[in-house]
Amino acid sequence: MGQSSSTAAVASRRDTNLSHRFKFKSSFSTSSPIKGGGDDNNAEDFMVFEAPDYISDLPDECLAVVFQSLSSADRKRCSMVCRRWLMIEGQSRHRLSLNAQADLLTLVPKLFTRFDSVTKLALKCERRSTSIGDEALTMISFRCRNLTRLKLRSCREVTDAGMEAFAKNCRSLKKLSCGSCNFGAKGMNAILNNCASLEELSVKRLRGITDGAAAEPIGPGLAASSLKTICLKELYNGQCFGPLIIGSKNLRTLKLFRCSGDWDKVLRVIPDRVSALVEIHLERLQVSDAGLTALSTCLSLEILHLVKTPECTNFGLTLVAEQCKLLRKLHIDGWKANHIGDDGLIAVAKHCPNLQELVLIGVNPTKISLETLASNCPNLERLALCGSDTVGDAEISCIAAKCVALKKLCIKSCLVSDEGMRALATGCPNLVKVKVKKCRGVTCDGAEWLRASRESLAVNLDSGEVEHQDANASGGGGGGVQDNGAENPPQAGLNQMPPVAPSIAGGSRSTARSTSFKARLGLLGGRGIVACTLRRWSSGNGGSQS
Repeated sequence: MGQSSSTAAVASRRDTNLSHRFKFKSSFSTSSPIKGGGDDNNAEDFMVFEAPDYISDLPDECLAVVFQSLSSADRKRCSMVCRRWLMIEGQSRHRLSLNAQADLLTLVPKLFTRFDSVTKLALKCERRSTSIGDEALTMISFRCRNLTRLKLRSCREVTDAGMEAFAKNCRSLKKLSCGSCNFGAKGMNAILNNCASLEELSVKRLRGITDGAAAEPIGPGLAASSLKTICLKELYNGQCFGPLIIGSKNLRTLKLFRCSGDWDKVLRVIPDRVSALVEIHLERLQVSDAGLTALSTCLSLEILHLVKTPECTNFGLTLVAEQCKLLRKLHIDGWKANHIGDDGLIAVAKHCPNLQELVLIGVNPTKISLETLASNCPNLERLALCGSDTVGDAEISCIAAKCVALKKLCIKSCLVSDEGMRALATGCPNLVKVKVKKCRGVTCDGAEWLRASRESLAVNLDSGEVEHQDANASGGGGGGVQDNGAENPPQAGLNQMPPVAPSIAGGSRSTARSTSFKARLGLLGGRGIVACTLRRWSSGNGGSQS
């Protein structure tokens, strides 16, 4: 009788790995010397036992699951154990991040022969290097037809033709993030017309879009019915995405960062076409109360960020508060314009009882509006007050007495002293964390006294010189739909592939140096205490709040 294919495969693996098995020696004494064994009367007879090689009996699918539970470094080490592990590790890797320089073209065939199950791909090139072009991108699309996520960074040699070829081969794409690329409206429309399952689109500094009235409109395309998130950042003519935004009927998140032009016209049309908007970020845009008036009819709105939009006033915020009663998170960076103050915040307090997170930067609320917020918003858990000329000890005492549900409080560059810290010692019974930065009136003794009074409370004090407020309080400058989980692949071993380290990991060292350099100059947007605090809040509460 013959044996099944699976049994034969297991037997084959046993034979292949026979030489790698461990052998253990077990000895026992004999009552008499071994005959013919020489003249040593204390000789011992040795028996050799083979320990069972359970790994050889483990199916490839189970071994792949084990590899997926390891870190990237451990996976690289495992891939060098034997040919079988190298093959399984490559076939089970779904994420890949490559340095997309021009010389990657010659490595594409062997790379994607080994990593033939990649569904999430990041192609990043240094600014001073020549990136891959249409030929390499087309070759990748042929070998990764099941790709669902693509991130392109500084791939300046990719044109509309390359994006069109990619779109025709990778129709299952669900998430596209591109930044500092040179293709234009034709390439973007090719993606929208061929990738009907696209759910997230993030575009930053797309230089191929024609500026002015002659710009070709983008969208809506087949992807309009599936798109849920659109993020546009630093575009000279972002209004050409208007047809896409308006045509995406199931759009839930819209993020617009530093895009030139008048956006009131686009925002006026959105409510008539898009009814499911839940989250809106507006940062450094030409948008006024007219745009906020239009957004006030988005009744399902839960998250609103208004960052450095000086033409937005109390009037527009009041209209949003009166209509969008489901509002949970509100971030406002008033840019010291004093156009949003007590009137707008009182309207939020009266009409948005579900408010859980409030961030005010460069806004001057008084005790009146803060007391109203504390009384009418019983679910307020996270509060940040930064760069305010009106927040002092009296306002902190009001918060301590009224905000019963408050868990996390951030105070930066406000007129608060140790007296305000003493008020927090007896108020806010659910408070777990307090961050105080650049409040000159708060001393180390005051912070230590607060820690001693409430041992369970985490107190973080940084008393430095007052500096210009960070615009990106919400951390939204990152563009929202970023793929942060990409890993660098292990290098090829066992003579199956040539060394590819320069094309895989070459950009990470330069990026690290650049990031460190920027950090020393203080130019990173996420450097401020507010951004760090909010990122931690989001990571700690994102699962249940979003």
